[in-house]
Amino acid sequence: MTRAGLSAEEHVMTRPLVHFTPARNWMNDPNGLVFHDGRYHLFFQYNPQGTVHANMSWGHASSTDLVTWTEHPVAIPFDEHEQIFSGSAVVDTGNTAGFAGPGETALVAIYTSVSESTGIQSQALAYSVDDGETWTKYAGNPVLDRESTDFRDPKVFRYAGPAGEYWVMVAVEAVDRQVVLYRSDDLKQWSFLSAYGPAGAVDGIWECPDLFPLAVDGDLEDVRWVLVISLNPGGIAGGSGTQYVVGAFDGVTFTADQPPGSAEDADWLDHGPDCYAGVSFNGLPDDRRTLIAWMSNWEYARDWPDEGWRGAMTIARRLGLATVDGRPQLIAEPVVTAGAAVAPETDGSFALPGAARIDLTGVTGEVVLASEDGPRVVLRWSPDEVVFDRTSATAVPDPFPGVQRMPLPAEGMEALTLIVDRGSIEVFAADGARTLTCLVPWTGQIVLSASPGAEPGSIEVRSLT
Repeated sequence: MTRAGLSAEEHVMTRPLVHFTPARNWMNDPNGLVFHDGRYHLFFQYNPQGTVHANMSWGHASSTDLVTWTEHPVAIPFDEHEQIFSGSAVVDTGNTAGFAGPGETALVAIYTSVSESTGIQSQALAYSVDDGETWTKYAGNPVLDRESTDFRDPKVFRYAGPAGEYWVMVAVEAVDRQVVLYRSDDLKQWSFLSAYGPAGAVDGIWECPDLFPLAVDGDLEDVRWVLVISLNPGGIAGGSGTQYVVGAFDGVTFTADQPPGSAEDADWLDHGPDCYAGVSFNGLPDDRRTLIAWMSNWEYARDWPDEGWRGAMTIARRLGLATVDGRPQLIAEPVVTAGAAVAPETDGSFALPGAARIDLTGVTGEVVLASEDGPRVVLRWSPDEVVFDRTSATAVPDPFPGVQRMPLPAEGMEALTLIVDRGSIEVFAADGARTLTCLVPWTGQIVLSASPGAEPGSIEVRSLT
């Protein structure tokens, strides 16, 4: 994982420890998140030839715990005919597509094929019968073509309800700010169901939709559907971001409970600038809903320091729906196991062990995180909001430095959790009802300290490595 010209020690100091990064080259959107035979598969937008956005292919990594990842060879490479844009993957247990032979189970990837000659974006299939190690493109591609240059990012899942049991595809017409839904019995022939939008945040193009059910407050008699839509620009923190809408889905049409009229009315998956294109896993047992997003922003992703690799994923997040401010809202919990507690220094500060979980209590407080090479950020909170200030983190040009504000629910909060790693911080507040993700170009030892006169009620630091 060390690139030429960079010593192993220097390289290790900059690579995150508990967030997935490619060994080399460019990475952006997570794709094809699927769980099969005890392994989580993470595919991703990948340039196998450099550290810029080009030559889009599907990279591949797998994990048994969502923290330690093994990178595999490129799964679906670009060629002279097409680039391989974002999409999803399913376990075709019923062999509906007919790709599996006797004793086999097929993983089927549904991806956006971008024609090198025309720019047309259509939906195509590839399949694997060896648990994702090798892939074959379907000879009948494309399987869905609207003759559009902006029809992309299919999320496919198995639906079973009053309307029957079949595959549902949720994709976007990006420039029209519209989610389009299709159905299929065999993943090859698709028929139109309905469309949603434009609504809510529409300042930028729409991308990477997802649609899934969740029980409100754990009540299986009260299940709602969540439609996730990424957009760029127009995010809550500037640049790219991700909104969501809670509603009902009857197998044909998604209907919002409270249709957002503008960006000001929208609910946001994350209030920071660096959580984009998040999608959830297919195939998890007990319908657990777990999401991973790209931890960057299109405003400055191309300017992030080039270490021979570019791009990191957020920590995996377990999602739920809870009643917040009188209505169902998404809550998120980091999927990571914390280890031994870290003792404070004599001055009360904490030297973080590479990656750490930090639990803070108190209605108000302020802490500073600084690394020995300079970048310094301030996190403060009150009953109304959490404020994250990275104006001194200037290794990346404008608009990277700035102050992010995250409004809190009316009931406020008494605790928050931070996941801190080399290069990033993720904030989980109000029992996960609010999250804020920010890149920070730390490369040396990170030290956490409380601001005099604004100390939290308590600070607990535990190692993640």
